[in-house]
Amino acid sequence: MGKLHVIDHPMITHKLTLMRSKDTSSKDFRELLNEISMLMAYEVTRDLPLTDMEIETPLEKATFQVIDGKKISIVPILRAGLGMVDGILKLVPVARVGHIGLYRDPETHEPVEYYCKLPKFIEQRQVIVVDPMLATGGSAIAAIQFIKDRGGKDIKMMNLVAAPEGIKAVQEAHPDVDIYVAAVDDCLNDHAYILPGLGDAGDRIFGTK
Repeated sequence: MGKLHVIDHPMITHKLTLMRSKDTSSKDFRELLNEISMLMAYEVTRDLPLTDMEIETPLEKATFQVIDGKKISIVPILRAGLGMVDGILKLVPVARVGHIGLYRDPETHEPVEYYCKLPKFIEQRQVIVVDPMLATGGSAIAAIQFIKDRGGKDIKMMNLVAAPEGIKAVQEAHPDVDIYVAAVDDCLNDHAYILPGLGDAGDRIFGTK
């Protein structure tokens, strides 16, 4: 069974609380999301592969290790997942970025695909799927399956806020995928929104509501 990692660093907790407030502007919401994503990425990328590099210090040549960045891929679930990409890229600037377009049917709450573009050689990469919210888990399950169908094997899921229902659903559908979150909230409401949550992340990022 994939592990659940709750990254409850004080700086992340503080920034997430500010994001939750209904009075936080779209500008501040985006900036906070960017900052939290970078902080979370520090833990998510803890086991990234390293490769040797020979450099010359002011005193002599020596071999040290650097991240094998060509084997990292960030895959945001559109559209809200886009808000997390820049923060991760600040930490791992050489990562390749794919995109998966899904939306949730307002009646069935099931994910509907409209776009999927992944970097080449996805089967050789460590893939980090990102989306601010893990609610029912439907979109995450579908996105992970799209990546697996195209050869992806080493996959992690990164979310800010998750509902227990979504965590359980992803773990059951993809027991090989670890999930990284900043907070596990109480439950879903009748409209499949996370409570207490932070509202519709996409609308708050892009100011569309």
